[in-house]
Amino acid sequence: MHTLNIVTLALIVIGGLNWGLVGLFDFNLVAAIFGIESVMSRLIYTLVGLSAVWQIAPFMRSTKIGEVPAERHHRV
Repeated sequence: MHTLNIVTLALIVIGGLNWGLVGLFDFNLVAAIFGIESVMSRLIYTLVGLSAVWQIAPFMRSTKIGEVPAERHHRV
């Protein structure tokens, strides 16, 4: 479960960075690498979206128990 959380969080970060590039520079890195309407682009967009859905549960849990207890289990 821990590995899945790390992978989904990484995909969300990648998706967020891509949206930042779109917003700031009108440059879609995923489309530039894999093509605008390619199957790979759609797969990456789908995985980022599913990752966001998966991360809703940990997010809600952290809001219920508070940020400090949620971060207590975070290892640097």
